[in-house]
Amino acid sequence: MIKEYSIAEARNQFAAIVHDLKTTPSIQLTRRGKPVAMLLAIEEYERLAAGRAGFWDNYQAFRDAVDLAGLDIEPAIFDDLRDALPGREAPL
Repeated sequence: MIKEYSIAEARNQFAAIVHDLKTTPSIQLTRRGKPVAMLLAIEEYERLAAGRAGFWDNYQAFRDAVDLAGLDIEPAIFDDLRDALPGREAPL
């Protein structure tokens, strides 16, 4: 179960709440009973941030995993996907 504190409680008990993060991966902060923020233990943050690869890495992994040539997709399927008309002029 996620521990929960109001912002007022968090302001008054900040040191204790940070201490709680040693045993709890996250703590939810609320305003008027509605969740507004999460505090994360550094280990939890690093775990979440480490699993995020960039676009290029994900694209390369997709190309390595999927045999696009083997799908036998006719190029004509993409003919009507994009409007050939020029876009509007951008204001200066």
